[in-house]
Amino acid sequence: MSDQPTIKKIFDFSLLRRIFGYAKPYKRRFILSVILSVVLAVLAPIRPLLINYTIHDVMQRGDDEKALIMTLLINITLIQVVILIIETLLRFYFSFLTSWLGQTVVRDLRVEVYRKILSLNLSQFDKTPIGTLTTRTINDIEAINDVFSEGLIPIVADLLSIIAILTAMFWTNWQLTLICLIPFPLMIIATYYFKESVNKSFIRVRNAVAALNAFVQEHITGMQVIQAFTAEDREHKKFDRINRDHRDANIRAIFAYSVFFPLVEIVLAVSMGLLVWFAARQAYNLSAQEAANITGHIVSFILMLNLLFRPLRVIADKFNVLQMGMVASERVFRVLDNPDITDNGGKQEPNEIKGAIEFDKVSFGYAPGQPVLKKIDFSLAPGETMAIVGHTGSGKTTIISLLNRLYAVSDGEIRLDGININDYPLDELRKHIGVVLQDVFLFSGSIYDNVTLRNPDIKQEDVERAARLIGMHEFIMQLPGGYQYNVMERGSTLSLGQRQLLSFIRALLYNPAVLILDEATSSVDTGSEQLIQHAIETLISGRTSIVIAHRLSTIRKANKIMVLDKGEIREMGTHEALLAKGGFYANLHKMQFEKKLARI
Repeated sequence: MSDQPTIKKIFDFSLLRRIFGYAKPYKRRFILSVILSVVLAVLAPIRPLLINYTIHDVMQRGDDEKALIMTLLINITLIQVVILIIETLLRFYFSFLTSWLGQTVVRDLRVEVYRKILSLNLSQFDKTPIGTLTTRTINDIEAINDVFSEGLIPIVADLLSIIAILTAMFWTNWQLTLICLIPFPLMIIATYYFKESVNKSFIRVRNAVAALNAFVQEHITGMQVIQAFTAEDREHKKFDRINRDHRDANIRAIFAYSVFFPLVEIVLAVSMGLLVWFAARQAYNLSAQEAANITGHIVSFILMLNLLFRPLRVIADKFNVLQMGMVASERVFRVLDNPDITDNGGKQEPNEIKGAIEFDKVSFGYAPGQPVLKKIDFSLAPGETMAIVGHTGSGKTTIISLLNRLYAVSDGEIRLDGININDYPLDELRKHIGVVLQDVFLFSGSIYDNVTLRNPDIKQEDVERAARLIGMHEFIMQLPGGYQYNVMERGSTLSLGQRQLLSFIRALLYNPAVLILDEATSSVDTGSEQLIQHAIETLISGRTSIVIAHRLSTIRKANKIMVLDKGEIREMGTHEALLAKGGFYANLHKMQFEKKLARI
């Protein structure tokens, strides 16, 4: 997943259409916000025009019309107050409505992105730092909110206001308008360079935020390693470099703002200066009444120039907000467009899975041209147990990942009860395959929530029954709160063996037809291993089981032992038959036996 946006995509209207496609369920509110932008644009020049009318027409009436003048002044004042109140209320509702649209779309999009992450092919997690996905789910999606609240719709509203005000200015006095617009080419040039500078800075900021999130997430997770090898200073320096890049990117944007906004004020001051100079020059040779008319134009033009510059001050910034929202959306959509493990239209609804497994010439590689498994062939009858042994990197864990459809096979076919696993709906397939991994992951929360994974169909008595079978019920009841004991993040308050036994309870509760044990005893002490060995025997009873183990003593009772080496099957048979053969397995067994004697 590349984080670098391409410049040509920043103005990609297909991307805008896709963003605004998420507003379809809220079409009425979207249309209402567009209508409000038009109404606000029409209202903008009315008050300056009324002031011009007051000075130009009302105040020029004779002394015999004083009563009428007072009546008109009162009426015009009341009209201005009413218009001001209406405009304020409409502007408030417009701002609220666009923000509501943005936040609602963000909510829907964040749910969709998280659902997508849950279904991503695991290869995407192999290639993408977790911190980067966190940035996509939180920071980048939040930036899409700005497309609605500060982006396209507010830009349209500002452009309409500018058009309405310029129209009113030309209608009032086209000569004064042209004089006022003399410094505007400088404003346009400054706006362009400001937009480009801030846009590049914001892209750097977004990339720096993603880098910061990825770095912090990774290093907090690996803090034990950092402290164990006293690498704090080196990692701190690396963080300081990333953080400095983030600061520098923000400072570049701040510098652009610091130059642009004073420049806008200068252009406004020059426009007003030209207005007063030209009007005074005209009034010098005019009669008193004509000079009074010019005075009305000056007052109304000063008001209209302020109204004109108000959107001009922020419109370049809003364009940048829009662009950054589109850059963020491009990244978010890149996550949504990633391939996931789909059901492939699988319609095979199993009434009962017996557990017959067949691997038919299965090949697989995590990267093209780098095969991890090569033409793997084996079969398991229902209820049989097969152990897989081999050196690290031989492909043992890959086999169980393919069976569970965490990855898609490159070649060949895997069948469960004679049916291709791709023909099963994914949730149905995984419902019948239980997995106990070497590195048990526990979520922060209670033991009960961790073993049930918040499945409402699993009752308290089911959990207790499974815990008794595994031999963990007494231990759990001794903990504060029993089954409601909080295990903290990653189960940090429990030992490795205890976490492992909880994972056995979890597997037993789901009552799978096929059980996978991935090196479940490789990192525990001898006492825990004996307890876990009892749990394993309880679990595999009556189930088709695949057991991966480094300790060969744990797999002697397996119906079959498959020896893997560099992605290929070297040997297959029972423990006794493979020892008698004197081949690869016998050598592995001999090495472990000699290591055990050496420790004694």
